[in-house]
Amino acid sequence: MTRLVLWVAALWWSSLGLIGFLVVPLLFARLPTPAMAGHMAGGLFQAQSWISLLCGLVLLLSGQSRRLTLPTLRSPAVFMCITAGMLLAFLSEFAVAPHIVARENLRLWHGIGSAMFALQFLFASLVFWKLTPPAPVP
Repeated sequence: MTRLVLWVAALWWSSLGLIGFLVVPLLFARLPTPAMAGHMAGGLFQAQSWISLLCGLVLLLSGQSRRLTLPTLRSPAVFMCITAGMLLAFLSEFAVAPHIVARENLRLWHGIGSAMFALQFLFASLVFWKLTPPAPVP
């Protein structure tokens, strides 16, 4: 169970990092038009929101397990980071993305979405950091 939790935390953190900091910038650099890149990026961010929600749910439910040997998962700070990350993913998908798709005040909504994504990455990073044990000192 402990390994599964670590893999889920790693999936959440790495998927955010890869999509937000590698794949989407490459789309805008390589596709012929920004509109094509934006359309593809929107689909990736939508998938990422669902990945974040699912990973967060698994982490929260795992924190309730008595078989889990990761007491850190039960700490209030980790709980708050997971919950905040899930809330950001939910709001990004259902409050921010519709405005971007409708091209309403694109600069404002894109800025809000980017800030929320960066915060979500920060929360996932903190969770992953807290769950991974320190390296043994030789």
